[in-house]
Amino acid sequence: MMQPQVLAFDIFGTVVDWHGSIAREIAVIDPKVDADAFALAWRAGYQPAMQRVRSGELGWTRIDDLHRLILDGILPRFGLDHLDETQRRELNRAWHRLDAWPDTVAGLTRLKRRFTICTLSNGNIGLLTNMAKRAGLPWDCVLSAEVFRAYKPDPRTYLGVAETFDLKPSQVMLVAAHQDDLAAARACGLQTAYIERPLEFGTGQPKDVSPDPANTHHARDLEQLADLMGC
Repeated sequence: MMQPQVLAFDIFGTVVDWHGSIAREIAVIDPKVDADAFALAWRAGYQPAMQRVRSGELGWTRIDDLHRLILDGILPRFGLDHLDETQRRELNRAWHRLDAWPDTVAGLTRLKRRFTICTLSNGNIGLLTNMAKRAGLPWDCVLSAEVFRAYKPDPRTYLGVAETFDLKPSQVMLVAAHQDDLAAARACGLQTAYIERPLEFGTGQPKDVSPDPANTHHARDLEQLADLMGC
């Protein structure tokens, strides 16, 4: 297998700890709320909301706006429907403030020495840029579903990375903590690397991180991926 020229990274769960970050923000707003359950409920609305866009029920809608639709829907369930517009808007921007996993910045910095590294996330460009600025994520380029007007696993997203850099799909590697994302990328001809992230959904819901031999690489974290890639 040839070495890729570009490593494209899934973000939520792979590069940043969305669950822990959202739970911490909720705990500050109201310590009586089950912050773990709130984070899981907010994330649970993610795929159904994107499916409304994929199906044509909604026109193109940024993740920031989908996050807000989901948020407004779950606030009453957690006794937070009293939050006013300013508070809701600020809470919705919590997705711009997600903390990186402890290995992320060091791993990305090492990988950047040898490869072009970019995002390939369903998050919108403003969200990904603000997150990178806050967390010190050293991207060479920020690519988003917003660029391609399509949400993963639409082939336009994966093939769009190759087209952006004028490469064959096989010269791009998707790095992600989600086997379905990786499988869709492989179907488009990309190489794939799986990152374990067993605590993506919190300590109460550990993930199965069993290897899939279809992936080019399987790593515990981004530091180990850098080792495997010779960085």
